[in-house]
Amino acid sequence: MAASLAGCRDSTTLSAAAERGRQIYLAQCTACHNMDPAQPGAVGPALKGASREVIEAKVVHGTYPLGYTPKRPTKVMQPIPAAAGDVAALAEYLK
Repeated sequence: MAASLAGCRDSTTLSAAAERGRQIYLAQCTACHNMDPAQPGAVGPALKGASREVIEAKVVHGTYPLGYTPKRPTKVMQPIPAAAGDVAALAEYLK
């Protein structure tokens, strides 16, 4: 069951960076995104496979990379510049 809640990735098989990303995701992202990043959330889309470029643009700057088409047209998510140091870990977990 735990694996299904973590996007089918058992936390014991994650690298240290991915485990840190999983912890950040569960603490910061699941209010809007699904606990399983492969599934859409109540407000936010599924995030599994999101590139580091998209994660950094959206989380840190509140924008999308030039030419990127969002999965959902909402503008609810506010930027979290303090999370800039966590982008690499989130990207590692979500890949």
